[in-house]
Amino acid sequence: MNTLDILHKYTVSWVILAACGRLTGGVNMKKWVLSVMAFCCAMSLAFAGGAKQDADTVAIGAVLPLSGQVANYGTESRDGALLAIDEINNGGGLLGKKLVLIAEDDEGDSAKSVNAFTKLTSRDKVSFILGSSTSGATQSMTALAQQGKVILISPSATNVAITKAGDYIFRACFIDPFQGIVGADFAYDMLGSRRAAVLYDAGADYNTGLADTFKAQFLKNGGQVVADEAYQTGDVDFNAQVTRIRAANPDVVYLPNYYNDVALQAKQLRGQGINAPLLGGDGWDTVIDIAGDEVLNGYWSSGFASDTTDPRGQVFVRAYQAKFNKQASQFAALGYDAMMLVADGIKAAGTFDTAAVKDAMAKLNGSYVTGSIRFDANRDPIKGAAILEIVKKDGRLANSYKTTVNPK
Repeated sequence: MNTLDILHKYTVSWVILAACGRLTGGVNMKKWVLSVMAFCCAMSLAFAGGAKQDADTVAIGAVLPLSGQVANYGTESRDGALLAIDEINNGGGLLGKKLVLIAEDDEGDSAKSVNAFTKLTSRDKVSFILGSSTSGATQSMTALAQQGKVILISPSATNVAITKAGDYIFRACFIDPFQGIVGADFAYDMLGSRRAAVLYDAGADYNTGLADTFKAQFLKNGGQVVADEAYQTGDVDFNAQVTRIRAANPDVVYLPNYYNDVALQAKQLRGQGINAPLLGGDGWDTVIDIAGDEVLNGYWSSGFASDTTDPRGQVFVRAYQAKFNKQASQFAALGYDAMMLVADGIKAAGTFDTAAVKDAMAKLNGSYVTGSIRFDANRDPIKGAAILEIVKKDGRLANSYKTTVNPK
């Protein structure tokens, strides 16, 4: 229950009690009830004021996991979007208006994503929403966005089905099949791997999407998948799967999972003497913040490298560090680019009308923090993937840019 709902609840209670003569005493009933009603209306407007748009501002919505297991993804994407909005507003705004961000926490939960989307569109009247960070949460909103003609752009939802809901749905990241293909090609061509094991969460679209495309591409390249192991969301003991992986003697282990699971899996894999390279997707982001040296000899595909040599990327890294006092991750960069893609679409359309903006966004082709971006027919960006290696620098784990794999 939010502050406004609580206010309404207790105001109604006061009116009922007053009608029973329990609060008013000698006070004139009619005047007292009218006063309470006026107070309720005034406070409703006051509490709604933070989200209400006026003639000089336009609200941009965000539905992101700001708490919960993948909170790092959402908070960093939000911060990247805030940095973009600061730059837009400091540059004079957008079509003469300043932008404000209204961010809602979905905790990575699909039902909460729908609730947040409904609140933003019905109460806050937003027409542009960034979110969510994960594929399942984003997919729960796509049909609603398409039906309501709300532009929905996800910074990091990589499942291929996301944009199939309609032409109001975009993403700033590459898609799962590309990540799986990149991982398989890197393992086969760069690491010289021929025997791969895969361990993935069977209950999550992101994880299964990467696993399936990795396996298909690795086999296509001429390799063998010697162990194909699954687990369920929430599991923390992977030793049974690891035992079978060890018996299969792989020369690479593909872990297309989120960072919290990967930290545990790396520890258990190394604990059973499996020293093969570990490989994964962008769900590994921030794994070095919670893992130990077990993740060394690990590689993962990312939408952005914080040690980029690209001038635009370097400017972003410095600005993000100055504003938030932390290093920019790929999720921060993707949040920034998602906001900039919406802004560029609005500028190109010359209006905030979403029908015109979505057509303009589909035609964008330019340079962004995460690389050159243009959209394909499904509004998925055509862009490269950076491969990062986990190394030790100054006694601490760090992600180091290894190479870039571009679309063929």
